This record gives sequence, C-alpha cells and structure tokens, in this order.
Amino acid sequence: MFHSVKKLECFLAVCSFFTIVMRAECFRRVVWTGCRRMGNLTSFSTGGLSSTACVQLVQEMVSENCVVIFSKSACPYCRMAKNVFNEIGANYKVIELDQHNDGKRLQEALAQMTGARTVPRVFVNGSCIGGGSDTKQLHQQGKLLPLIEQCSPCCAAEGSGSGHFESSK
Repeated sequence: MFHSVKKLECFLAVCSFFTIVMRAECFRRVVWTGCRRMGNLTSFSTGGLSSTACVQLVQEMVSENCVVIFSKSACPYCRMAKNVFNEIGANYKVIELDQHNDGKRLQEALAQMTGARTVPRVFVNGSCIGGGSDTKQLHQQGKLLPLIEQCSPCCAAEGSGSGHFESSK
C-alpha cells in the first residue's frame, strides 16, 4: 500500500511539473506580446492540452484580465461583443478559438464551466456575463461599465483603456 501511494504521489508531482512548464511557456509568450490594437493578432501555440489544462488556462486568462472574450473570427455575435467594448473604450483580451491549436478543447472547457457552448463567451471581472446579445443588452441597460469599473486592482488599468486587445491563438 505504501509503495503504490508513493508511486501515485510521484506521478502527480510529474504531472504538476509538466502542467506548470506548459503554462509558463504559454504565458511567457503572452506576456511578451503585450497589448495590441484591433486587427493586430498575436498568438501563442500550446498544442494538445488536456481538458483539465484547458479549464486551468481559461481560469487563468479570466483571473488575470478584466475582460476576456472567447470568440470565433467569423462570428457576428462575437463581433457584436467586441464592438460593445470598443464603443465604451474598454481593454479586452480576445481568444479566437477557431485560430487556436486547442480551440475545440477550450470551447468544451467553456461549455463545462459556463453551461453554454456557444460563442462568444464573455467574462468580466472573473464572471461569465454570457454572449454577444447579453453583452449588448447589459451595455444598453447601463450595467456593463459598472461591472468593468469593479475589476480587481490588478486588472483595473486594463478595464479603462481605448479598445486595445490582445489576441491569443
């Protein structure tokens, strides 16, 4: 029994190590790209993330950015959501799932986390606010800007810009 527990602990430690290395590599590339103006896409490649790693990646993106839009480049509802944030001059991070190596797995992780598989999946201050129509409706009701203004201190500068975004592939 003791021997198999030690094997399991060793296996989990190795898995944790690779997860950390993989995430560090992803975020190293994201950090170096900085914010970009609309139309200048930057990317990083992860390739082959497990479903657990996809959930962790989504959670980290959402926790480190005031506004995150999980999008598909040709989706009109995704464009609607991005346009709302451009109108109010808010910074946001875009992850174009159709251009990301793990886009399908990330979309499955989003479905698991939010209960909806459709795009866009828009997060503000760590919470999913829904899709493009939901985002537009919150803005029309005057409820979106107050959500952005409540962003935690680490994200506050990102929530009050001029429509800049950083895209991840």
